Amino acid sequence: MTSFLFWNINRKNLQRSIANLTQQYDVDVLMLAECEIEIAVLLNELNKERRFIYDYWPSPGCRKIEVFTRFSHKLVQPIRESDRWTIRHLKLPGLKDILLAITHLPSKLHLRDSSQTAECFELSNSIRMAEQQVGHTRTVLVGDLNMNPFEDGMIIANGLHGVMSRSIAEERTRVVQSQKYPFFYNPMWGLFGDGTPGPSGTYYYRSAEYRVFFWNMFDQVLIRPDLLPLFDNKELGILESDGEVSFLSDRGLPDANVASDHLPVVFRLAL
Repeated sequence: MTSFLFWNINRKNLQRSIANLTQQYDVDVLMLAECEIEIAVLLNELNKERRFIYDYWPSPGCRKIEVFTRFSHKLVQPIRESDRWTIRHLKLPGLKDILLAITHLPSKLHLRDSSQTAECFELSNSIRMAEQQVGHTRTVLVGDLNMNPFEDGMIIANGLHGVMSRSIAEERTRVVQSQKYPFFYNPMWGLFGDGTPGPSGTYYYRSAEYRVFFWNMFDQVLIRPDLLPLFDNKELGILESDGEVSFLSDRGLPDANVASDHLPVVFRLAL
């Protein structure tokens, strides 16, 4: 199993918690958004136990995401990037190669819903071009999308086209106006709300507006159908502690005074 962890750390010095999580969940690929920790400082903390040796592989064209892995940089080469996403070709010896798309899309504080949807069009197009470049669609998309799974950019056919049902995703594509669009499976729907193990989402926001969701699922993992045989929903989780420190307040909400306002997401693929 290959283990992946994503966390928007909200510009906090959370190197201790990050290192704890990488050890606890045997993380192979660590992906961080809003990371302002000095790379040398974070690497020192990650490698302090010497149990695993992590290295840092920068994204030349992407300043929003930092990636740390236990692999040689030759095995996780970026093939397409923008300011807000990096698409890596992960080629582990003797295992199926995959595309790993990592993103941090703009916040609702800065863009209207229509502009966020337009960002998804651009990201979706870049993913499809990367898939054409490598000759397969074994793709996983992970990151802070700053949208919920039900919002337009996440579900529109020429957007990310993410669906809540594995069986629908296994149909692979859908035709709209004579154009074929590939599906993503979005398992984060299954972690949304009180009827799920763990927190009800990854981000909490309360306001005096008439329309407010309170819990949001901004941090997501989406899987192309070709990777579904290698993905078990039980290997996906929203984390609420690093084993030493709880990321939640006494009310069960993300505690930005202790950690980040976002909760980390971990998943595994049977590569």
